[in-house]
Amino acid sequence: MPLTIGPDLGKRLLSGLVRRTGEQRPAGLARAEPRAGAEGAATAPDRMAPSVGEAAGVEVPGALSRLPGGRYKPVERRERAARPIAVPPAPVPRVPRAFPPQTAAAPLRRPVPAVRRRVSRRLRLCRPRLVKPIRTATQNRTQVLLLIYCVRPFEAVTAPRLECLVMARTVVIGAGMGAMAAAARLAVAGHRVTVYERARTHGGAVRRLERDGFGFDTGPGLLYLPAVWRDLFVKTGREPLEECVALTEVDPAVRHVFADGTSVLLPGGSRAGTVDALDSALGAGAGERWSELLGRGRRTWEATRRPLLEEPLTDAGDRARLGSDPYPAPRRGLLRRRAPFLSEIARTELRDTRLVALLESHALAHGLDPRRTPASAAVLPYLEQTFGIWYVGGGMRALADAVYERCLARGVEFRFGTAVSGIAVEGGRAAGVELADGSRVGADTVVCGIDPRPMYGGRASAADGGPGYAAGRLTVLLALRGPRPGDAVHRTVVHTGGPGGAARTVTVLRPGDPSLVPGAEHESAVLSVTVPPHRAGTAGPPAGAGGEDGGAVDWTAPGAAERAADEALAAADAAGLGLGGRVLWREVRTPADTERETGAPGGAVPAPALAGADGAFLRAANSTGTAGLYRVGGSAHPGGGLAHAGMSGALAAGLIVEGDGWRGSR
Repeated sequence: MPLTIGPDLGKRLLSGLVRRTGEQRPAGLARAEPRAGAEGAATAPDRMAPSVGEAAGVEVPGALSRLPGGRYKPVERRERAARPIAVPPAPVPRVPRAFPPQTAAAPLRRPVPAVRRRVSRRLRLCRPRLVKPIRTATQNRTQVLLLIYCVRPFEAVTAPRLECLVMARTVVIGAGMGAMAAAARLAVAGHRVTVYERARTHGGAVRRLERDGFGFDTGPGLLYLPAVWRDLFVKTGREPLEECVALTEVDPAVRHVFADGTSVLLPGGSRAGTVDALDSALGAGAGERWSELLGRGRRTWEATRRPLLEEPLTDAGDRARLGSDPYPAPRRGLLRRRAPFLSEIARTELRDTRLVALLESHALAHGLDPRRTPASAAVLPYLEQTFGIWYVGGGMRALADAVYERCLARGVEFRFGTAVSGIAVEGGRAAGVELADGSRVGADTVVCGIDPRPMYGGRASAADGGPGYAAGRLTVLLALRGPRPGDAVHRTVVHTGGPGGAARTVTVLRPGDPSLVPGAEHESAVLSVTVPPHRAGTAGPPAGAGGEDGGAVDWTAPGAAERAADEALAAADAAGLGLGGRVLWREVRTPADTERETGAPGGAVPAPALAGADGAFLRAANSTGTAGLYRVGGSAHPGGGLAHAGMSGALAAGLIVEGDGWRGSR
């Protein structure tokens, strides 16, 4: 990048660099320090290295003139000679390892965060009257850091070395939770980030509906693994998550109402309390069998935590490593047989239809069919019991707003109402994005935060939907008259039978949050059911089907959504919740609404990635076959859910900042 500095600015820059060596020299006179030669010996004093201006190709008229013998004559200056800065003597700074010699064809790289922090501290020791004009002239703080800290006085600075620290331009497609997590982390790492979102707001599927003083979460209503978002807020600013949102653990965690009328209230975060509750409700020994299964779920978590959640998925080798099911099946006789599916281990290890329904409900909540889900899904109830479930005050939309505000505070730019139609590729590398209006935006790195199937179109290896894409969500938003009963719990799972004997659940959320109702004499509730995805013009299975056969429903057909909503409300009333008679009004949202708002094909909601089944339940890799193109969000590794989407942003940012060989934080 050509750079021209005026005479006065060049003299200030060079004199400032000389004084940084710790010696007291007269202003305007600079003599080079002996430096180690190629053989390790010091070069002779009369062999002077070229000035910074000469070596970098920077035009510095009238700055210094070299005399024969390697000496420099003082520059004639009219103003008073500047006084040396009183700073502690410091050795000549060496070139950090973060800036290896590069050629013009080498990809541009930026300093690692640790080096940038050291550079910033050194920069603050310089004279303000020197730093300010340099910043004004270059319009790029990274070049200031290069000139003041990274280069030895009078050492040659080639053009590629000067360009290697220019702030990278990064384009993020979509403003979902995973995309915003990646944008915030990249902005802190020194990237210039711009987010393009087709909708008029942020958050992806994490949205809020407000009407007549009532407020509802139209997406997820509870938070799992909040440590993912705590880590984001700690690493992108000084304010922790708890100072940005009101986070409360849900206790009791859930009430299950089974098809035979039996109910059990499970406490949050207490294994002993869960054992006692199950023994009391389902009979002696039920709690112990459940506890043993969760113990095997813990071993599954320990075996898959890093490769499945904390390390990026980059190539076929990673997929092969996660293709085998790590669930430790119990020994039967002399042989240990690994059970292939979740429903099988439920029947053989729990030996109670109600415990079977309890285990399968964790798969159904993510749109997974227990009959085809690997046994490693036993990790899902283990995570809930161990790390708890959490509610964000004001609804989950408050978390999306907090992440959005953190992005703005770190300099991320958002372009709402701007759809991306394609990714520009030049020489096998992502070079920007093509917008729906026909314009093109250049970029050094592109992060795709939307479903990869309709986007990549052969420019990178597209991931098939897979089993985790087979279902959508139908939600019924209820505005209720009368106060919330004192014995109501936040989450109730009602177990019912589905078509063909398949299990089916209706989840009822009653947060009891005063900010979501117009007054104390009202209550809000949200019913959610797993349903087939949307496909216009398709009759598909009945509205109550689980979609496990890959079927679809035209949710815009007359009466389809209302019939499914009536069934869900009737199931809740049959469980004794008494919601139907208190309804002031209701609003039904289907996968067709999700597809229209977020662009997700069919309105399907991706499930978390699972090990086993030869990798069928893994999502698309974070890196692609195209250099400079990365994936985040629920459609990318490690899959759907707020915690997993947030981790996808962290993994993609790590690959971009640290390189494709990065294997996660240690």
